[in-house]
Amino acid sequence: APRAVPCPDGQSECPDDATCCVTGSGAWGCCPMPQASCCADKVHCCPHATVCDLTRGRCVSPAGDTDVPLSTAFPAWKRQPPAPVALRQVLCPDGRSACPDGATCCQLSPTHYGCCPLQNAVCCSDGQHCCPQGTTCDLVHSTCTSLGGSAPPAALPTVRDVKCDEETSCPNGNTCCRLSSGAWGCCPLEQAVCCPDHVHCCPQGYTCDPEGGSCLQGGGGPRRPWVRKTPALPRGGQVTSGIVQCDEKTSCPDGSTCCQLSLGTWGCCP
Repeated sequence: APRAVPCPDGQSECPDDATCCVTGSGAWGCCPMPQASCCADKVHCCPHATVCDLTRGRCVSPAGDTDVPLSTAFPAWKRQPPAPVALRQVLCPDGRSACPDGATCCQLSPTHYGCCPLQNAVCCSDGQHCCPQGTTCDLVHSTCTSLGGSAPPAALPTVRDVKCDEETSCPNGNTCCRLSSGAWGCCPLEQAVCCPDHVHCCPQGYTCDPEGGSCLQGGGGPRRPWVRKTPALPRGGQVTSGIVQCDEKTSCPDGSTCCQLSLGTWGCCP
């Protein structure tokens, strides 16, 4: 999960590798570097261990070995209550595809899996449908039959990855967006707009409002809260099937490591 730096007002926050600096309006801004020096003009900032020379518009170190131009702070966004991060996934037998927690992997073809939206479901032999646990697929009558009666089978949506580059991909229905580290992240929206702070994203047709921490619609419609990206997963390589158990309730995809987040919840290091 992307981390953020909380500002002293307790209501604003900045990206993980930035520093909170107060701006001329009294609001908080973000200097795009860690442990930065905030300048007295409340507009600019300088790298760690340098001081602001506002007359020359430079950042200088006391030793005289650094002399770089001043950086400008960008507005901080309002802190969002921590969104619950759904870490649990059902990994399919190919070790590459995954389905949401509570679903069942069903093979569609020799190379593709689909997700049946039922837990411990029965996969039908046609590779297109599935039935609840304890029933059987009656493909002739297109029903799921049990001793008590019958019901129509559920259709299987395909698991398809969204390719970011040759090495990384995001789950189906996501959009690849760069993180501040330069690595790929996954925005949990289709055809999303990636925000310039490299942490958030907005739905298609919206623009990122850097001050309000929200997504604006072109015609002045309702605002939507920003969505946070998650790190992208490496594309299928030599991956063995299985999941990494963090505790009784939480697990991470195979090949990752459980790391505790600042809130005490578990995160997955890829």
